[in-house]
Amino acid sequence: MLLRPLLDLLFPPLCHACKGYIPIKGAEETPPQPFICADCLGKISFLSSPLCTCCGAPFATANGVDHTCGACLSHPPFHTCRSAAVLAGPLQELIHRFKYGGKMHLANPLGLLAFQRLEQFLGEAGGECVVPVPLHRKRLRQRGYNQSQLIGEVLGKKLRVPQVVGNLRRVRWTDPQTGLDAGDRVTNVKGAFAVRDPKALAGKRVLLVDDVFTTGSTLAACVDALRDADVAAVLAVTVARGLQQ
Repeated sequence: MLLRPLLDLLFPPLCHACKGYIPIKGAEETPPQPFICADCLGKISFLSSPLCTCCGAPFATANGVDHTCGACLSHPPFHTCRSAAVLAGPLQELIHRFKYGGKMHLANPLGLLAFQRLEQFLGEAGGECVVPVPLHRKRLRQRGYNQSQLIGEVLGKKLRVPQVVGNLRRVRWTDPQTGLDAGDRVTNVKGAFAVRDPKALAGKRVLLVDDVFTTGSTLAACVDALRDADVAAVLAVTVARGLQQ
């Protein structure tokens, strides 16, 4: 096929992270690729077992089986949660450009990266709909888009399930979580979310999507609102996770 070399010449496939050229094998990319080069992928710390079966936190031991961590044993915030990789290196830079730099096109590579790393979990989770963590309308006007919704669109298409936007709402303004300690983060978002139409979600397995898991307080506040709507389960997914020191 002569079209591929011509397209590569006119629009060379470049790594979203370092802008280096990525050689394409074959006439078509199957499955779709996130277009992050091997060198940058090698600098991303992907999360793997052993993990907490509830919140998805990685354990320090190199070997072992997945089990519930102490915090989730006493107060499980989710049915289950998983993140694709650690928030560091090229991935952190991509998410920062996506979230704060107006680079909306990065939703596709970030969503594909999350799907490919969490494909087995997502398949076994059996989510019936995708629900993105919502932004307050003031924040949405400032940013112009909801980064979680854009990632949710990618995951919803790959999983062939609908994304439900506007039902889970942020009902009050909250200060940015950045810079707050864990306790203040919980207080900041407590009661900040509500479900507009509980009947539309009642009994469903909801895939809750966000870009980053830091302390989990925002996701947990969303879970509280979804549980009030009598959902069957909340399965939380994020592209990255910040590891607490």
